Amino acid sequence: MIAGVDETGRGPLAGPVVAGCVILEKYIPGVTDSKLLSSKKRKELYNAIISNASCYSIGIVDNTIIDEINIHNASLLAMKNAVCSFSFTPSLVLVDGPYEIPGLNLPQKALIKGDRKNYLIGAASIIAKVVRDRIMEEYSATFPLYSFSKHKGYPTKAHIEEIKKYGLSPIHRRSFIIKL
Repeated sequence: MIAGVDETGRGPLAGPVVAGCVILEKYIPGVTDSKLLSSKKRKELYNAIISNASCYSIGIVDNTIIDEINIHNASLLAMKNAVCSFSFTPSLVLVDGPYEIPGLNLPQKALIKGDRKNYLIGAASIIAKVVRDRIMEEYSATFPLYSFSKHKGYPTKAHIEEIKKYGLSPIHRRSFIIKL
């Protein structure tokens, strides 16, 4: 059983980094890098992926840990957590990006732009993105001064203006807010 793993949320100023991991034996048309899909299409594919997956899991690393260990290490930790959350052990893990996951005692292969080149990594990217977007939509209700449901924590003009006006929320990454 081969698993694909990918993360999302490296660039936002707020919220967690989220990784998805999936084993999917059935081909689902349209699966590719989540960044190439509309929100509506991602949600449709997410439902198809989780309905047809042999196994899938999520790894989440919040903003406080990101600030402690940096976004690179947090991304790798989220991917490790996703892989280690599986109910059984994959024979190979395909990892998006140039780095294998440290401390993961499984055969793995890192693929640069893997979310565009490999079907399983693309499926994992969709899972991660939909889950992270849902988390940010929930935060929008908790922190109504910030339009997290719209910008998902990314450094848009509107988000930067919100930070200038209201300051930082508890989910903002302090290490990312250097100078605004």
